[in-house]
Amino acid sequence: MPEYKAPLRDIKFVMNELLNAEQHYASLEGAEDATPDMIDAIVGEGAKFCEQVLSPLNSVGDNEGCTWSEDGVKTPTGFKEAYQQYVEGGWPSITADPNYGGQGLPHSIGLVISEMVGTANWSWGMYPGLSHGAINTIEAHGTEQQKQTYLTKLTSGEWTGTMCLTEPHCGSDLGTLRAKAEPNEDGSYSITGTKIFISAGEHDMAENIVHIVLARLPGAPEGTKGISLFIVPKQVPNEDGSAGERNGVSCGSLEHKMGIHGNATCVMNFDGAKGWLIGPENKGLNCMFTFMNTARIGTAIQGLGSAELGFQGSLAYAKERLAMRSLSGPKNPDGIADPIIVHPDVRRMLLTQKAIAEGARALIYLAGQQVDIVHSGKTDEEKQAADALLGFLTPIAKAFLTEIGYESANLGMQVFGGHGYISEWGMEQNVRDARIGMIYEGTTGIQALDLLGRKVLMSQGEALKVFTKQVHLFCKENADNEQLKEFVEPLAALNKEWGDLTMKIGMTAMKNREEVGAASVDYLMYSGYIVFGYLWARMAKVALDQMAEGTTEEMFYNAKVQTARFYFKRMLPRTKAHAEAMLAGADSLLDMPEDAFFI
Repeated sequence: MPEYKAPLRDIKFVMNELLNAEQHYASLEGAEDATPDMIDAIVGEGAKFCEQVLSPLNSVGDNEGCTWSEDGVKTPTGFKEAYQQYVEGGWPSITADPNYGGQGLPHSIGLVISEMVGTANWSWGMYPGLSHGAINTIEAHGTEQQKQTYLTKLTSGEWTGTMCLTEPHCGSDLGTLRAKAEPNEDGSYSITGTKIFISAGEHDMAENIVHIVLARLPGAPEGTKGISLFIVPKQVPNEDGSAGERNGVSCGSLEHKMGIHGNATCVMNFDGAKGWLIGPENKGLNCMFTFMNTARIGTAIQGLGSAELGFQGSLAYAKERLAMRSLSGPKNPDGIADPIIVHPDVRRMLLTQKAIAEGARALIYLAGQQVDIVHSGKTDEEKQAADALLGFLTPIAKAFLTEIGYESANLGMQVFGGHGYISEWGMEQNVRDARIGMIYEGTTGIQALDLLGRKVLMSQGEALKVFTKQVHLFCKENADNEQLKEFVEPLAALNKEWGDLTMKIGMTAMKNREEVGAASVDYLMYSGYIVFGYLWARMAKVALDQMAEGTTEEMFYNAKVQTARFYFKRMLPRTKAHAEAMLAGADSLLDMPEDAFFI
C-alpha cells in the first residue's frame, strides 16, 4: 500500500490562492476563530494523524476485515485504538455546534480533514464519517431534548451514527419500504424491519451507535409520502445521558464484499426496537435528505481519495521502475533502462490522475464553501444563492468524481503493470475500495436523473444558469488575456453549448419523458468535464499571475499550468462524445424488445 503523504501544498493552494479562504471565513458569521494560523495548525496536525496512524492501518483493514459474533462485531487490529486517538484529539467536534460541545469551525475545514482521513484509510474513515450525517440530521430536525441527548455524545465521538435506508427488496426506490413503526404509550415507537448494506452498523469502536432509520407509521400513505424518520440507539440512553440497556436492534450478519473490508457493512435487524420520531410524521424522506446530501459530498471525497492515493503510489513507482529506453534516446544512460516516467503513455496516465485529483479537490472545496455560506452566511440572499449552487454541484460532485476517481485508481494500477495486480503494492486494493463509490448514496444513474430531471429541467434551466453565469463572467473578464486564450475560448464555447444542449433535451423530453433517462448520465459526465474545465482555467490563471509577479515556487505553478493544458487538450474533448450520445435519443436504448436480450 502506498505510504500516504498529505498533499499540503496543493491543499493550501486550493484553499488560499484559488478560493481565498481567509476572505471567505471573514465573510461568515461566527467564524472568527478560523484564522490562517489556526487553519494551518489544524490541517497540519490532521495530516500527521492520517499519515502516521491511519495510513499504516489501511492494508491491515483490507487483510483482516471485520469479524462477526453474537456478542458484536470486531474491527481490524488497531482500528479501535486509532478511533480513541481521533476522539482524544477532538477531531469529531471541529465543525459541530458549540451549544452541544462542538468547536464551531466552518464545515469546509472539516472537508479538508475528511479528505486526508479518507485517502489515508477509507474503510476507517467511514465510521466517524457517518456520524457527521447523523449530527447534521438531528441538528436540523431534532427536538432540543434529542439534541441534548444525542448531539453531545455524537459530537464528542463517544457515540457514532449510521444511516438506515436500504431494505432487501428496496434500494433507491424507497417508496416500497416496509419497516414499521408502532407507537408506544410513552411517546416512543417500536421499530420492526430489516435494513441491509448499513455501513458501520455494528462495531467495537464506540460505546453506543445511533441509527437514523426510515420506517412507516400505521395508516401512512403509500409511497415516499408515507415515510417517517426515527432515532434508534443501539443502547437506550439513561436519564443522565449515559448508554443504558440494550435495544432491540442487532447485526444479523456482515456482507462479504469486493472492497472496504475494514468497514462493517451490516444486515441490521430491528425487532421492536425503541425509537423516537425525528421531524414531522410522513416527512421522513425530506428530513433524511439532510443526511443523504452530507453523505453524497462525503462520497465525492472518495473519488478524490481514490485518485490521490493511486497517483501517489504510481508516481513513486514510475520514477523508480526501469523498463525500455525512451524513443528519443536514453534518459538514464548509466542504467540498464530508463525509468518508465519518461514514456509518453505513462505520462498520459500520471497526468490524468494528477488532473483528476487536483480538479476534484478544487470542486469539493468549492462545494464546502457553499455549505459554509448556507450555514453561516450573513444575509438570506447569500444563503439562498449558495444553496442553489450547492444543490446543482452535489450530484455532479458525487457521481462525476466517483466515476473518474475509479478511472484514476485503475490507471494507478496500470502504471505498475503486472505488479499492480499483486496485493503487496496496494494498487488493487485501491481499485476494489473505489468501486463502491459509484453505487452507494445513489448510483451514477440516480444522481444523473437528479441533476438533469429534477435540478435542471424542473427549474426551467435556472439551476444550470446559477453556474454558467459564473463561467461566463470568468471568460468575459479574461477574454483579452493572451496567456489564458487557450483555456478561455474553448471553455466559453462549451459553456454556450451546455445551455443549447439542455434546451434540445428539454424539448425532446416534452414529447417523450424517456429522453431524460436516456440522456442523463452523458449529461452529467459532460457537465462534470465543463465544471473541471472552469476550475482548471481558474487554477491556471492563479498560477500564471503568481509567476508574473515573481515566485520562488515556479516549478509548482508551472506544473499547474501544464496540467491545465493537458486537461484541456486531452480530457475536455471527451465532452464531444458525451454531447453526441446524449442527443442520440431513447429509441436506441428502448427499441429492442425485452425478449430479444438473449441469455
